[in-house]
Amino acid sequence: MENIKNHEGVKVTKILRQYSMIIILVLIAVLFHFLTNGLIFTPINLTNLILQNSYIVLLILGMLPVILTGNVDLSVGSVLAFVGAEAAVLMQSGLPVLPAAIICLVSGIAIGAWQGFWISKFDIPPFIVTLSGELVFRGLTQIILDGKSIPINDQGFRTMAGGYIPELTGSGFKWTTMALAIVACVIYIVMQVRARQQKVKNGVPVKSVWVTIASSVVISAVVLYLSVQIATANGYPIVLFIMLALCLLYNFICNRTIFGRSLYAVGGNRKAAALSGIKDRRTMFLAYTNMGMMAAVAGLVYAARSAVATPKAGVGYELDAIAACYVGGASVHGGAGSIAGALVGCFVIAILNNGMSMMGASPDLQQTIKGFVILAAVAIDLVPKTRKK
Repeated sequence: MENIKNHEGVKVTKILRQYSMIIILVLIAVLFHFLTNGLIFTPINLTNLILQNSYIVLLILGMLPVILTGNVDLSVGSVLAFVGAEAAVLMQSGLPVLPAAIICLVSGIAIGAWQGFWISKFDIPPFIVTLSGELVFRGLTQIILDGKSIPINDQGFRTMAGGYIPELTGSGFKWTTMALAIVACVIYIVMQVRARQQKVKNGVPVKSVWVTIASSVVISAVVLYLSVQIATANGYPIVLFIMLALCLLYNFICNRTIFGRSLYAVGGNRKAAALSGIKDRRTMFLAYTNMGMMAAVAGLVYAARSAVATPKAGVGYELDAIAACYVGGASVHGGAGSIAGALVGCFVIAILNNGMSMMGASPDLQQTIKGFVILAAVAIDLVPKTRKK
């Protein structure tokens, strides 16, 4: 009887560890709900949360693969600003949106490849290479813009990051948004059931049926509640679907492709990975090339939403992206982390920033608290491992 109780205690502890960041996210959201008298969950604020953090989510999709290798990229905020400035200058000169966007994406890929070349070919520490990139591209942004801000007037380009899905049922409550939310929840539940059946078929250990059901119901309920709130305002932003599509794509890449498994292997033990036949240098090169591309995508979205290119764009965004990955469970040493975890980490930081702003906290205090959150996340990763040694 005592053994059964101990076993149940271990299972509960394991479940709490698995969902610790989700629990923390919920607690923080509930806390700020009361501290702001419910303002944090108003329709307009929920929409703003999505729009304001869309570029951070896009940066995460580049940063997480880099962190999986055990490194970081400090240049992404500057690259974001540089690409936004490039887009504004190109469109101001009369170039159509599509060619301008393609040139900007190619520029981002070239920047990432340039940094990846020095890191993978000559083993220069990524910290040094990307710190150099941060200074270089911030300076180039100043040069391109001549220290001024350039407005972006193309309405089609601005709709990409600031527009909403068309409503098919007229004005008022956005039933199209609710229909999409219900479809998304049904697809999610079906995918969870099929994934569990596949694991059972292959003899892979799975969570309890009740845990799977409970987690699916809770997540679906939260999605539907938030969707109801958003549907009373403007509905789903277009950029939300861009983010979701890219998140699903990168989740597939990290978990189901050779490149994705190589990232985990290189971060876990680079020498062992190389000895087992994994091309570690190519993996590092591709990780930083991908980071450059996603920084360019984030730069385009940022420029489209703000409708202006400014030399100060993206300042500190690299820290938000890195913090989101670490808070979401990515290991400092590499080899561990997930897209879903990084997204949870992103919204933990987003709600902290948003809630403190609503309470009138100064930017300095927000930075201080964010610093402690990063330290706590890293400590949670490293302290247990240190004790085991």
